Amino acid sequence: MAIITLTTDFGYKDHFVGAIKGTIHSELENAKIVDISHAINPFNIQECAYILKNSYKSFPKGTIHIVGVDSEQTPENQHIIVLIDGHYFIIANNGVMCLITAEIQPEKIVIIDMPNATQGSFPLMDIFVKAACHIARGGTLEVVGKPFSNLKELKEFAPRVTDNGKTIVGSVIYIDNYGNVVTNIQKSLFEAYRNGRNFELSARNKKITKIHHKYSDIINFDLEKSQRKGPGDLVALFNSSDYVELAIYKSDLNTVGGASSLLGLDYRDTIMINFI
Repeated sequence: MAIITLTTDFGYKDHFVGAIKGTIHSELENAKIVDISHAINPFNIQECAYILKNSYKSFPKGTIHIVGVDSEQTPENQHIIVLIDGHYFIIANNGVMCLITAEIQPEKIVIIDMPNATQGSFPLMDIFVKAACHIARGGTLEVVGKPFSNLKELKEFAPRVTDNGKTIVGSVIYIDNYGNVVTNIQKSLFEAYRNGRNFELSARNKKITKIHHKYSDIINFDLEKSQRKGPGDLVALFNSSDYVELAIYKSDLNTVGGASSLLGLDYRDTIMINFI
């Protein structure tokens, strides 16, 4: 039976996560349910998209992903199912999918249209779970939905290239548990415009002239320990998802602070790369 994943901004204080899992098991007693995250900041579409993009590929093809962030249905926020890269996403049409569809074309999209479906304040349990269980039983999308093509896109996911290719203007799209700051600037874009030039990355009043490939690259092990950079120093790197990330090496957000707090960076703040 297909795995069903859950990604929401519900947290764990309330009954919502438990109720969703109970409803799934009531319909599919032996359902395999995996939590991706329930700690998305409330209604944060960009954060949800980043987490989903970087987790779904670890699951086998045929996995069904229920996404509960900003999921209340409105005329501009329809309930849809997107089949892409062999995975099913049951989600509201709020822009979350655009980070994935920027790289891969969907195989099929339907707007959910189930007979006798109840539209209430808890669509994940009333609508999404029923659609997920239908798919998990081997049901087709045509039974629970109608063809749909108006997938919403969010422009803030895309960095801007200005000054005839000399500048990339990006923004913060995610801050992780360590306070590391993830930008929307991908390695492929950076390399496409660099053309061998030196560069300067600007974040608030900090300037960085090197981007590493792992956190410990900041340390020159040929130097004496007293002369090395290390814990507490700022590092820029291409993270495991190939996005430019800023981090304070081996720092703790809850004690001395992370890149987000020490640099004063927050969601949507600007990061610039100037090629010299």
